Amino acid sequence: MQRQSTISPLLALPGAVPAEGPDEGVAAHYGDLFREQRALADGSGFVDLSHRGVITVTGDDRLSWLHLLLTQHVSDLRPGLATEALILSANGHIEHALYLVDDGTTVWAHVEPGTRDDLVAYLESMKFFYRVEVADRTADFAVVHLPAGSIAEVPDGTVVRETSHGRDLFLPRAELEAFAAAHGPAIGILAYEALRVEAHRPRLGLETDHRTIPHELGWIGTAVHLQKGCYRGQETVARVHNLGKPPRRLVFLHLDGSEVLLPAHGTPLRVAADGAEGRQIGFITTSARHHELGPIALALVKRNVAVDAELLAGNTAAAQEVVVEP
Repeated sequence: MQRQSTISPLLALPGAVPAEGPDEGVAAHYGDLFREQRALADGSGFVDLSHRGVITVTGDDRLSWLHLLLTQHVSDLRPGLATEALILSANGHIEHALYLVDDGTTVWAHVEPGTRDDLVAYLESMKFFYRVEVADRTADFAVVHLPAGSIAEVPDGTVVRETSHGRDLFLPRAELEAFAAAHGPAIGILAYEALRVEAHRPRLGLETDHRTIPHELGWIGTAVHLQKGCYRGQETVARVHNLGKPPRRLVFLHLDGSEVLLPAHGTPLRVAADGAEGRQIGFITTSARHHELGPIALALVKRNVAVDAELLAGNTAAAQEVVVEP
């Protein structure tokens, strides 16, 4: 995944600590991680996601054209209705994740940091004779997240993508600082990620690797429509769905709270009964400290790992909860 530096001006706010890794460019937190989590869970404040890419598609054929490329049914997507979709390889492996809304004339999507160049290049290569225009609008628009239950007023004319988790605003980047001043408190990405892990929501580049298919993460149903027409990778989706046996499955983990450090992304998972030298059966994808649950994580494990097996993440004990049924 290539890196594209988009440094948020909100890193100048008091207490801001810069995030690292894929979330570089925004704040990890503003001085109190658990206070920020509680505020977010209660519907207060906002999360600066201005490091994410913003892509638009305009033109009369935008929905019918995207319908041919995406895993989601979007040919008759109603204005204002939020959805999410994937782009797969020919072998059904996940390459891109898009979080979409159509405003009646334009499809707006936000995507993972570092993916927009490849995504735009792919979309441009697939235009052919269709009446569509693809644009990278990241320099002009910033994504801001308002949590579910927020009563914050959205500036007039702002495109909004509303889901059960909250509202994603495509805010003119020049208005970001004024928005922050009016709609605080600012909440860091670590709080947002902790609630994402709690909700079992996968994220491209963390819960995925080069061979991940949608079934492994529970993206069937939310990002993949099983009754739509042909798209790249559909054969794999249909075959695995009919057989019901994805090779891996997403799990939620409660981690031993006595450990000082959280297991990093990629930390090997083993069955605890086999000890630290046992064979690897999976890996940590995202770990977080939750204000109520303590240390938690998402992980990918082999499909045949027993759902009640105690696990080891490195040397950290982990109890699993089923996200994707084996």
